Amino acid sequence: MTKILLLGSGELGKEFVIAAKRKGVYVVACDKYDNAPAMQVADEREVFSMLDGEALKAVVEKHNPDIIVPEIEAIRTEMLFEFEKQGIQVVPSARAVNYTMNRRAIRDLAAQELGVRTARYRYAKTYDELVEASKVVGFPCVIKPLMSSSGHGQSTAQCHEDLKKCFDGAMAGARGDVQEIICEEFINFDSEFTLLTVTQKNGPTLFCPPIGHVQKGGDYRESWQPYQLPEASLRAAEEMAEKVTAALTGYGIWGVEFFLTKEGEVIFSELSPRPHDTGMVTLAHTTNLSEFELHLRAVLGLPIHDIRLEHAGCSAVVLSPVESHEPLNYNLMDVLKEECARVRIFGKPEAHFGRRMGVVVCYGEPDADLIALRDKAKRLAGTVLGTDPYMEKD
Repeated sequence: MTKILLLGSGELGKEFVIAAKRKGVYVVACDKYDNAPAMQVADEREVFSMLDGEALKAVVEKHNPDIIVPEIEAIRTEMLFEFEKQGIQVVPSARAVNYTMNRRAIRDLAAQELGVRTARYRYAKTYDELVEASKVVGFPCVIKPLMSSSGHGQSTAQCHEDLKKCFDGAMAGARGDVQEIICEEFINFDSEFTLLTVTQKNGPTLFCPPIGHVQKGGDYRESWQPYQLPEASLRAAEEMAEKVTAALTGYGIWGVEFFLTKEGEVIFSELSPRPHDTGMVTLAHTTNLSEFELHLRAVLGLPIHDIRLEHAGCSAVVLSPVESHEPLNYNLMDVLKEECARVRIFGKPEAHFGRRMGVVVCYGEPDADLIALRDKAKRLAGTVLGTDPYMEKD
């Protein structure tokens, strides 16, 4: 029996474990806190900080997994090279994880080595360095920690007076022990989208139909599939995604994010070497295989015949209105009485104001009115805990 060690056990990890269990795979779910969502459906669990290299090594030696699947950024990623040398498969690869867990590495690879169009950018470790970076990049500029997720520590500086607050927020929002930030050009984009890209061991690189999404404060609030863009722009995005993922090496699904300008130019933004938040829309049966099933098949080297659109779909997040160490009371009635609507509660043991606690997905025929579907998903998401998907978060 194949054994997977899952590093990170949030909502995306939970759906991945469910897909793995359906294929008879044994899963050990790890996170820094107990009873994380993926732990609730895994065979075993381990609670420890994955930034603790000795603890990580001990867990790997204890379970002797066939495959290590990183699902979060806060991991002692350089140790993955050692595990790979021991014959353990790292997903997508140790090289890919080390590059993509740090914005410096992936941005330099894309822009400098591969010639992919990105926003202008500079790095800074101190406030004075940020001031100098802003002179090169210009205002407004987007300031982010080099290592973070879900928009933590991300903000936009409109002028010099905003820099100190943005710098402090980026440093406070950083994950792991990387205390460095990236200052990048603010792209006046028309929209942004995710291209889920699947690299296979024994097959060609495949692409899901593009997914449109809206973020607030760098955090995903809603997504929809298919996202309509010009054919030339789609081809450009696919070429960039294939070029970057090939350079990173390995097998699995990648969430590749792009900006689309009003002129139709596609600009590479970021990349995640794992299922993507915006890809939760695939739980609405939009594609013949969800992003989690696609990831698992690629990881295990199982065939993927094709990826095709079966429904139009939308997702909207369910946010917590309170701080709580007790399970929340979820209203599921309004969602479930609607046709072609589903709700997924993540099972997080603690709630924090504005934390994602679930998602609502809605779907219809491939040519359905996406505006109406998006409105439906957002409206229904608001009934679960009484919060708007676009509410302000702390």
